[in-house]
Amino acid sequence: MAKFEATIGKYVHLEIQGIEYRVYFEEAGQGIPLVCQHTAGSDGQQWRQVLNDKDITATYRVIVPDLPYHGKSQPPESVEWWSQEYRLTTAFFVEFHLAFKRALALDRPVIIGSSMGGSIATDLALAAPDHYRAAVALEEGLRSVKASGDDIMAGFRYYRHPRVNGADRAAAAMYCLSGPESPKKYRHEVSWGYSQGAPGVFAGDLYYRHIEHDLSATAHLIDTGRCPVYIMNGEYDPGTGIKEGEDLAAKIKGAKFIPMPGLGHFPMTEDFQKMKPVLMSVLNEIADRYRKIDGL
Repeated sequence: MAKFEATIGKYVHLEIQGIEYRVYFEEAGQGIPLVCQHTAGSDGQQWRQVLNDKDITATYRVIVPDLPYHGKSQPPESVEWWSQEYRLTTAFFVEFHLAFKRALALDRPVIIGSSMGGSIATDLALAAPDHYRAAVALEEGLRSVKASGDDIMAGFRYYRHPRVNGADRAAAAMYCLSGPESPKKYRHEVSWGYSQGAPGVFAGDLYYRHIEHDLSATAHLIDTGRCPVYIMNGEYDPGTGIKEGEDLAAKIKGAKFIPMPGLGHFPMTEDFQKMKPVLMSVLNEIADRYRKIDGL
C-alpha cells in the first residue's frame, strides 16, 4: 500500500517591487500559521521534518516557501535576470514575506528561520511587529561578519569562479557548519540541498546576511510586547553560536535566548529530534500566550 505524506505543495503569484514572482510553497497541519524560512543558498526542503511532525502540525499550520530563485520558485519571466547579478536585499526580503502573508490571508503568523532565515525573523520583528505574533530566530546574532562589503563579496564570488565547482564547494562547506554530533545522514542532507543551488544565488543571499543585515544599532528598537522574540543558537555554530545569541538577546528587551547543545548551523535539518524539545517549548509558549489573549 502506498505511503503518502500530509504535506501539499502549491504555487502563488506575488508582486514584489513591481515584478511578479511565481512562488512555490508547501504546507501541512492546521492552527496558528508558522512560516518557515530556509537558509541562504538552499530551499524549503530543509523543513521537511517539521512539516511531517504531528506534534507540531496538530497546533500549527506549517508553511514553507521557496524564496524566488530558490528551489521550485523560478526567476521571474518579466526581467532578464541572467544579465544581472542576483543580490537579496532587506527591502525585498521584508516585502516578500509581507506579500506572502497577505496572499495566503495569514492571521499574524509566527515567523521562524535559521541563518538568513533567523535574520529576516528579527528584521520582520523590527519592521512589521504587528503583522507577526512571534519571531523565532535560529542561528542569529547582531551581525554576521566584521569586514568590508567589497571584501565579503569578493570572497563569495569565489563560488562562481570557472575553476571552482561552486555546488560541491558550498555543499562541503555547509557540511562542516553542521554539528559534529549530528547524524551523518542528515549532515549529508544539508550538503545535498546546497548542491542544488543555482549559480550566484548563495552569494547573493549572503549579501543580505553579511552586508545589509545588521542589528547593532537597531536591536534595542524591537518591541517584544508587540512581537515576542526567541533566539535559539546551536553550540557548534562557528559564526552565530551561543555567545552571539546571548549578545543579541541582551540588546532586545524582553527577548528570550535558548541555547541548543550539540547542534550546529542547520538544527531543523541536521538533527531535528535533538532540536524538537527546545522548539516545542517555544511553540507551546507562543500557543499558550495567544490562547489566553483570545480567551480560549
